[in-house]
Amino acid sequence: MTKNPKRTYNITALQRGLKLLNLFAKAEGGLTATQVAKLSGLPTSTVHRFLVNLESGGFLNSSSHGTFHLGIACFAVGQAALGHLDIRRLSLPYLQELNQRTRETIHLTIRHDLTAVYVEKLDSPEPVRIYSRIGAAVPLHCTAVGKVMLAYMSLEDQAAMLTKLDLKRATQNTISNLQELQNHLQRVRRNGYAWDLEENEVHIRCVAAPIWDHTGAVNASLSITGPVVRMPMARMRQLAPLVQQAGLKISRELGFQIAAAQNDKNSLSKPAASPSATAIPAAASR
Repeated sequence: MTKNPKRTYNITALQRGLKLLNLFAKAEGGLTATQVAKLSGLPTSTVHRFLVNLESGGFLNSSSHGTFHLGIACFAVGQAALGHLDIRRLSLPYLQELNQRTRETIHLTIRHDLTAVYVEKLDSPEPVRIYSRIGAAVPLHCTAVGKVMLAYMSLEDQAAMLTKLDLKRATQNTISNLQELQNHLQRVRRNGYAWDLEENEVHIRCVAAPIWDHTGAVNASLSITGPVVRMPMARMRQLAPLVQQAGLKISRELGFQIAAAQNDKNSLSKPAASPSATAIPAAASR
């Protein structure tokens, strides 16, 4: 018996409203109706009607100067979504342990389209801390958390993704050449971790490792981040095995079968060279 295809419903007004909300998610300073119209390509009168309705629902609020910002309803929905993320709940004990051992900022990220999004953050207890926030999106090509996720894609998926990325420089250390980035990602995959050596922000360094889900895919990562004064290369090398081990523990919580994956020659390559190399796969592709 032939199955009926799943019906799709194209509600234009709803799609437009959601797209407008996404514009505000990327504009920390807020947007005026005119700016929204320019970014969305919609008439100002149409935009104004959407903004008024979104404001009445609590998804936007406006200042006396006519600038709109995301409202409390967005925060409530976002917090509820975070609470529903199994990876966040299952990762927390391991992130806390890493935070206590290293006394540095710990991030958990998941990939969303062309960015890595912070879904959990544990602050460093040190006086000098890192500015970041849950819900913020960072580039894939110049952050350790993003490069890890790029490195563990299949070659086909990675090639397609790289054509979509804007490899613009965030600092003088950013890799902006496609061939250089591809070579760099090969090293990341061999090592089993990635470094960010002031590539996204000056004075900030980071080391990140992959998190595998039950299918063996890497769409999440975790990292240790600190100011360059506390992150010399010698310490970065010491931290790499710690973040790898935490990533592997979280992966197991998510149902990743490490033993089976190590026997699958089609999905694993040589383990990363580290004190725990026998337990940490350097590559798992899907």
